[in-house]
Amino acid sequence: MFGDLVYLDNSAATRLDERVLEAMRPYFLETYAVATSQFGYSAGIESREALEGARESIAARLGAKREEFLFTSGSTESSNMALKGVALALGEKKGRHIITTKIEDFPVLYSARSLGRRGFEITYLDVDETGRLDLDQLRDAIQAETILVSVQAANQEIATLQDIESIAKICQERDALFHTDATHTFPRLPLNVGEVPVDLVTVASHLIHGPKGVGGLYVRERTPLTKWMDGGFQEFNLRAGAENIPGAVGFAKAVELVTLEETSRLRDMRDRLTERLLGIPHARLNGHPSLRLPHNTNVSFRFVEGESILLHLDMRGFAVSTGSACFSRSLEASHVIMGIGGNHEQAHGSVRFTFGRFNTMDDVDAVAGAITEVIEKLREISPLGKDE
Repeated sequence: MFGDLVYLDNSAATRLDERVLEAMRPYFLETYAVATSQFGYSAGIESREALEGARESIAARLGAKREEFLFTSGSTESSNMALKGVALALGEKKGRHIITTKIEDFPVLYSARSLGRRGFEITYLDVDETGRLDLDQLRDAIQAETILVSVQAANQEIATLQDIESIAKICQERDALFHTDATHTFPRLPLNVGEVPVDLVTVASHLIHGPKGVGGLYVRERTPLTKWMDGGFQEFNLRAGAENIPGAVGFAKAVELVTLEETSRLRDMRDRLTERLLGIPHARLNGHPSLRLPHNTNVSFRFVEGESILLHLDMRGFAVSTGSACFSRSLEASHVIMGIGGNHEQAHGSVRFTFGRFNTMDDVDAVAGAITEVIEKLREISPLGKDE
C-alpha cells in the first residue's frame, strides 16, 4: 500500500514482506563482510555460510543440487546469462540456431535479437490465440544445429502457462538444451528439475515479496555455459562480482513464505475479478481461460484506451498496468497481444490486474466497481462504438 492506494500490479513488483526484511537485516548491519572460504576470517566465513544456506534452500525448492543454482542480480541477468552463455559455449562447436517464441519477456526476446545481430539464426515461434505454443511446430523447428530452446513458463502479461514438461522432453529427445523463464511461476507453481528435464531456469525474488535486485539461474550439472561477465571467480566461476548476501538471504526467505494456501487465495481473487470484469459490455479475457497464472487477470475493453483507464483508476486510488512493467514507457502496441492475433485496439485497451499477499477480496470488489464506472464514463465521451 502507498497510503490508501490499492496496489494491483504485483507482476511488476511486490511489497517486501516484513519477515523477509528481518531475515536480511543482520547481513546489512552485523555480518556484512564479503563471503570468504573456510580459510578466510570469521566474519567472511559467516557470510559464506549464509550465502550457501540460502542457495541450498532455493535449490531444494526446485529439486536441484546446491551447486546447480547461481545467484544473479535478477531475472534479466539470469536470462541473458542463459542465452548468451550457451551461445558462447556451443556456437562454434554444435551450431548457431536458437528457438524462442514471439511473446517472450524482453530479457529473452532482446537477448535473442542481440545474438541474431552476431550471426546466430533465431527462430521466433508463433503461439495460438490463447498464447500456447504448438508442440508439433516446435518439433519441426528443431534442427541438428539447434543449441537452445527458450520458452517461458508463463507469460508476463496474459498469464498463459506453457506445457514446460512436454517442451523439455522434446528438447531432450532432439538434443537441444532447454531454458525456461520461470520468473512469474516460481515457486507458486511446481517445477521439479529432477522430474522435468529442463537445463536452465530463470527465477527472481521481486515478484514474491522478496527484495529487488536478486535472482537466480538453475544450471543443470554438465550443461555447457560460458562465463560472459568478466571479473572474479564467484558463483562457481560463472558469475563475477561480490555476492549480494542480504539479497540471497531475503530471496530464500521469500521462497520459504510462499504457500499453497496463499496461492489458492490469490486464485480466488483472480476468478472473482475476472467474473466481474467480463460482465462489462465489450470486455474480453486475454490469455488462456484456465491454464494461467493464479494471480493474473488481463482484460481488453473495446472503445477505450488502457492508458486512460489506468490514469482514472490511479485518481481513484488503484494501481494497475496496461501490460508488462517494461512496457510502461512505450507507446507501441503490446507485442504479446499482437502475438496472439490481437489488433491495436485490443492491445491498447488491455489492462492487467495482478494480486499479491497483501490484497483482499475487498480490493477485488472495490476495483471492479471503480473500473465499471470509469469505462462507462470514458465510453460516453469516446467517438468510437456509438453504433454498436
